[in-house]
Amino acid sequence: MAQQEVEHSLPQGIGRPATNALLLAGFTHLEQFTTVSEKDLLKLHGVGPKAIRILRQALHEKRLSFSEDAQ
Repeated sequence: MAQQEVEHSLPQGIGRPATNALLLAGFTHLEQFTTVSEKDLLKLHGVGPKAIRILRQALHEKRLSFSEDAQ
């Protein structure tokens, strides 16, 4: 049986629990986080402040932001 691995472009350093939670929720690419708020992501089991901080920085580097920050 072939091992199935989801291709993703999530930032490194957010940790395995957060990565797994985000992948299970359908987030595989950084740009997808522009449609969700930090508050909603923190509701996912395994996603904590460190992961949010890393995602926020990665979004900022691409001149993007979480949905509640975009206006």
